[in-house]
Amino acid sequence: MNKIPRAGSKLAAILELLARPEGTTIAELAAATGWQPHSVRGALSGILAKRYGVVLSSEAVEGRGRVYRRG
Repeated sequence: MNKIPRAGSKLAAILELLARPEGTTIAELAAATGWQPHSVRGALSGILAKRYGVVLSSEAVEGRGRVYRRG
């Protein structure tokens, strides 16, 4: 069983945004957490992917840029 971030934490907020059907962008994640974009990217690849085992996917969406989703 994978660990999960503490409820109410910024990592939990990131997971909620990633779970939305429309996904989320780095800019939206940065606005939600108050982090710089490079910190958001580090959290996605380093903390969520490696420590928590979260599988992420991304795609380029016209008008939004790169959109990230869980799964």
